[in-house]
Amino acid sequence: MSAPTEAAAETLQAFQQAGGWEQRARLLMLWGDRLEPLADSERNDANLVSGCESKLWLVGERHDTGLHFRGTSEARLLRGLLAVLLVRANGLEGQSLQQLDVTEWFTQLGLSRHLSPSRSNGMNAVLQRMRELASTS
Repeated sequence: MSAPTEAAAETLQAFQQAGGWEQRARLLMLWGDRLEPLADSERNDANLVSGCESKLWLVGERHDTGLHFRGTSEARLLRGLLAVLLVRANGLEGQSLQQLDVTEWFTQLGLSRHLSPSRSNGMNAVLQRMRELASTS
């Protein structure tokens, strides 16, 4: 897996310093509130990620610094999970994104054992959609 960006390293440190699941859950909610907003026009079927129980939209763009993703969900906890995944994925290029292990990232954050199988599957679906967007941008 590629080295984390500075933002990902800071996120990792914040979650590792959290005392337990309740503090991590609060951090997730805060991180979810930081997501870059999507325009109403971007909340469409084309940007909807299949494989998530709750609606989640994802948009990908290529910037000078690498791939950049934005997204949101109707579910607050899912927004938080998406936010910490985006912190890890934003700025990566195609090959690094292909090697990103979402399970390992959530394990490092101390979140994996608290994720239901459906949420884990949803985050894997988001990563798969990121990879698809990376290959077309």
